[in-house]
Amino acid sequence: MTTTGITALDHGPQVVAEWLNEICRDLDWDGRKPRAYMLLRATLHTLRDFLPLDEAVDLSAQLPVLVRGIYFEGWDPSKAVPRPRDKTEFLDRIGAHFTKEALDDPETAVRAVFGLLRRKTSAGEIDDVAHAMHKSLREMWEVSSRPVALGGA
Repeated sequence: MTTTGITALDHGPQVVAEWLNEICRDLDWDGRKPRAYMLLRATLHTLRDFLPLDEAVDLSAQLPVLVRGIYFEGWDPSKAVPRPRDKTEFLDRIGAHFTKEALDDPETAVRAVFGLLRRKTSAGEIDDVAHAMHKSLREMWEVSSRPVALGGA
């Protein structure tokens, strides 16, 4: 359906639906798109907040327009996340979004989003993102290049 005649805008909802479908497929979350959206949004926000400002902006340039809007939603770049910005803090921040139904395995869930980002953006950008993060998070990016184990996330 063409509404504006601007491809990036007209196809934006379809692109987000495809991303959510991939997350649902990778985590075996049949029919749980709202949960997949919550995971995508929480992971994008936490990732954005853990990256140095320049790298956060560089990553955004590779995101589809509607996903970029989700990524930047509510962002205040003057509020830096305190160090160490490690894997434990990253996963805790993701888990905090799941108050009604906790994630069984937050690391597997986040690796699914990292894997999606790896498939949808350039390898060079993902390498830059990974290297800008704490070593424990960098390892999660490396694991995300392999297929995610289906089930209990």
